[in-house]
Amino acid sequence: MLWKKSSYFNKLGRKIGIMFSKISLSPNQWTGLGLFFVLITLYFIINQEFLIATLLFAFSAFIDMIDGAVARVRKKVTKLGGYLDRVIDRIIEFLIILGLFLNNYPDFIISIKIWLLFLYFGSFMSTYTRTAAFEKGMLKNVKGGILEHTDRMIFLFLIILISIFSLQYASYLIVIMAILANISALQRFLIAVKR
Repeated sequence: MLWKKSSYFNKLGRKIGIMFSKISLSPNQWTGLGLFFVLITLYFIINQEFLIATLLFAFSAFIDMIDGAVARVRKKVTKLGGYLDRVIDRIIEFLIILGLFLNNYPDFIISIKIWLLFLYFGSFMSTYTRTAAFEKGMLKNVKGGILEHTDRMIFLFLIILISIFSLQYASYLIVIMAILANISALQRFLIAVKR
């Protein structure tokens, strides 16, 4: 849903790009740096150090904004960079869900592990329906759905944050996110089919 606010984020991204383009890291190096911080985040999630994990994940999300912004400001936007960014985004999402999976969140109706698998499936299918529609020439870009990538990252951040205070409430957020991610995947599928 945040893609509807893209003009605001484009202006913010330009300011960030100008500021961080002065640092001598390439856009792809910024992408790799974001992944590095998520790997450290994963370690702290697994060890239930949720406060540190929250701060690290927020920092890695900020770095994720920097790579594309720096590329646009330096006029170094490449297909490889865009491809690398998307692949790393999926890896990051998987690693955070894996960290949650390796914890002992309380069950809700069914095992929380099943909910986390359902969440990962919805997240994966949300991305795949877009890619498949493009690959088959159905649509150039499928946007929409109740929970896009950025929305999912915010949700994962909230789950880690709430875990500081209550694993039970974090479990409820996992269930809600799993349902919304799969609704989003279905919405994208329907968008592609209808057009």
